[in-house]
Amino acid sequence: MLGEYRIEGRRASEIAASVEGGVGAGLLKPGQLLPPMRELAATLGVNPNTVAAAYRTLRERGVIETDGRRGSRVRSAPATTARGSIRVEAPEGVRDVSNGSPDPELLPPLASALAAVAAEYAERPPMYGEAPVDEEFARLARASFDEGGVPAGPVGVASGSLDAIERVLAAHLRPGDAVAIEDPGWGSLLDLVPALGLRPVPVAVDDEGPLPDAVARALRGGARAVIVTDRAQNPTGASITAERAAALRAVLDAHPDVLLVEDDHGHGIVAQPLYPLSTGEGKWVFVRSVAKAWGPDLRIAAFTGDAETVDRVLGRQRLGPGWVSRLLQRAVVHLWRTGAVDPAAVAASYGVRRDGLVRALARRGVEAHGRSGMNVWVPVADETGAVARLLAAGWAVAPGARFRMEAGPAVRLTVSGLTRADLEPLADAVAYAAGPAPARSYG
Repeated sequence: MLGEYRIEGRRASEIAASVEGGVGAGLLKPGQLLPPMRELAATLGVNPNTVAAAYRTLRERGVIETDGRRGSRVRSAPATTARGSIRVEAPEGVRDVSNGSPDPELLPPLASALAAVAAEYAERPPMYGEAPVDEEFARLARASFDEGGVPAGPVGVASGSLDAIERVLAAHLRPGDAVAIEDPGWGSLLDLVPALGLRPVPVAVDDEGPLPDAVARALRGGARAVIVTDRAQNPTGASITAERAAALRAVLDAHPDVLLVEDDHGHGIVAQPLYPLSTGEGKWVFVRSVAKAWGPDLRIAAFTGDAETVDRVLGRQRLGPGWVSRLLQRAVVHLWRTGAVDPAAVAASYGVRRDGLVRALARRGVEAHGRSGMNVWVPVADETGAVARLLAAGWAVAPGARFRMEAGPAVRLTVSGLTRADLEPLADAVAYAAGPAPARSYG
């Protein structure tokens, strides 16, 4: 089982150090199965509780992971190269539809907002010791949450959705815990979960969001948290419907101790209504970033949740960065107050391009998904070949490998840089590159 490597020690700390030393020296490889606790205890001549304590320490340090009857194994090292680096550089003359960025023409100008905030700061610059969340930001964010049916809870601010999700997971979970995560799903999140020492459990999705049976299996298997995208799921464009929300709530109700994290990725850019999963009971957090509608570089996300979770996150935040720039919070307040973004118009603009591309592909017999947001997900028979053929045809797309664990091969196309005139030529190129459509669901 361990080859030539011998675990040694009489005390739990010594056994843990022996395993950790083997991992550090490369003698115990990622994924390598460790001896069952009773077997190792017999080999070392110690009480099984001693080995159990050693394994517990190793799990807490993120060295090993335990999967029920399948036993304990050395945890796979977090990827040293982020999924975002799995990309195709667009050479000169090639159109880039891979980057996932919003259309700059739909983002509001920031000059007036920043000037207004600078004038406020000239009168009274905030100092240390002030509340980390601007009062007006919290009020407007809470009003927006209320309008969407999000349960009552205090408001916090993070430096984007991923920052908020990372802080929430760290507040409740320990290394080795399992997290149910959408597959295909947000590539940065697929990187983050294992980087925190957590074990991602893939959950299949369709156009209406995570499949209830898949979520139920993950939770029965011991997942301590589930992360769900409510609208404009990246990369598939899935948006949770009322019926799917009801089914998912029924699954979650059977697991009241599970942490629920909801990311409203489509806030400000979609026409689909919001159907939050949280009922306000248990441990939950709902996150909204301003990135897609108001500007990625603002680095602001509002979140709410149960009082204990929000307090834990803000408390830990105070020990690190302290707070998210109140200058940026006030700039977002100015944008919200002045109606700098018309969500209906933005949703319509993306919808014309996204829906037009999906229809154009359907006319060519190509399966494509894009119910909301700015991305279209196209299952393909050969991902590498499809990416290469599209590049040769003048289009750089995102390889599906950036977004999937067990889901089948695909490519992601971002429509934010397209015009109506681009849709037919792009559909022709995708139809040529995709090859025979696989006979399966993309989840």
